[in-house]
Amino acid sequence: MSDDKRYFNLHVRGLGYLDRVREIRPKRGGKPFLAVDVTAIHGPADATQRTRFQCIVRGREAERVVRAAARHLEAGRKVLAGFKLGDLYAELYRVTSGERAGEQGVALKARLLTVYWVKVDGRLVYSAGERDRDERSAASA
Repeated sequence: MSDDKRYFNLHVRGLGYLDRVREIRPKRGGKPFLAVDVTAIHGPADATQRTRFQCIVRGREAERVVRAAARHLEAGRKVLAGFKLGDLYAELYRVTSGERAGEQGVALKARLLTVYWVKVDGRLVYSAGERDRDERSAASA
């Protein structure tokens, strides 16, 4: 009998804007981690829709790229990226303030696994290499 575990992965690949890069320090101990919001763009080019994901950044290269993108975000620039997300799930929460206080909301959460390329104000500033060729051509469309 084998001890190998089998996994079935669900990945989302796309392009979207990075926002709200932050270091999370868990309240009950645990190791701090990097988080970022990714607003994915989808649909027809003349009527795009957006879906926001709250992401934990996983992997050294993804962390390095997101930290570099944070400097551009702090300067008020738009940061667009090609990405791969994994381990998606929805989390319900209760709105605690504002006009919607007391209502239930849904947050889409995931792990940001890979950043294929980054454009800052429309200019390519990072590319992961040949494996992202499809994503780069999709971004220039």
